[in-house]
Amino acid sequence: MTSGREAYVSVRAATKTYHSQRGDIVAFRNVDLTIRTSEFVSVLGPSGCGKTTLLQCLAGLEHPTAGEILIGDQRVNGPPSNLGVVFQRDVLLEWRTVLQNVLLPVQISGAEIGVSRQKALDLLELLGLKGFEDRHPWELSGGMRQRVSICRALLMNPRLLLMDEPFGALDAMTRDDLNVELQRIWMADEKTVFFVTHSITEALFLADRVVVMSPTPGRIIEVIDVDLPRPRDLDIRETPEFARLVRHVRHLFQEMGVLKSNRSDRLHAARALP
Repeated sequence: MTSGREAYVSVRAATKTYHSQRGDIVAFRNVDLTIRTSEFVSVLGPSGCGKTTLLQCLAGLEHPTAGEILIGDQRVNGPPSNLGVVFQRDVLLEWRTVLQNVLLPVQISGAEIGVSRQKALDLLELLGLKGFEDRHPWELSGGMRQRVSICRALLMNPRLLLMDEPFGALDAMTRDDLNVELQRIWMADEKTVFFVTHSITEALFLADRVVVMSPTPGRIIEVIDVDLPRPRDLDIRETPEFARLVRHVRHLFQEMGVLKSNRSDRLHAARALP
């Protein structure tokens, strides 16, 4: 676990408000969160609770209207240099090959392509894409496309990786496969990861800690330690310990009115039995 490691990301009393002629909209309010070096943190919450907006503030693409965000000892005023981002949509350029898409950050930065090309090839092999280097995105499945986007985010060896529902549009089997792959990659070099998802099981499977947020305006309701051994395989989701964590998170959302409790349904069914 990461309890002995130093703080790397600090969110301090952060609030994000959007102003419009029809009235202000508060995306999240008074968020305090510390993420330690090499920690994997998942963020769960209903749609519209400010999860993605908070991620965009960490990326320097948005700015909180109150409070502050620090990465290392630097206040975030723009996109940090040591950062990788993976979005829900892969955002690949259809006219570029897989390898060319992965190398795009190097070209944008003006760095030397030669050394990075071999690293890109190694990453593609690591994520099971060897032999697809010269294919175009339209020739790949959804899961393969997202693997390419992960390779692109990892190419510059970022210290912080932000992931905004990267597997949300994929089928269940592909999603499970990429959960296992992501855990394997993270354990290899233990980057600091901020992972936004709507899936309770995905959040718990991947994370050291799970941040649960309320409906809009988003607030942190609870931060849950996931004290399960690593590496985790998919069978861990069938264990009593994992089931207990899932029940706890579901109960939090039921208390917030995000999920409906089926307790009354079970009671009615029991009464109907002979």
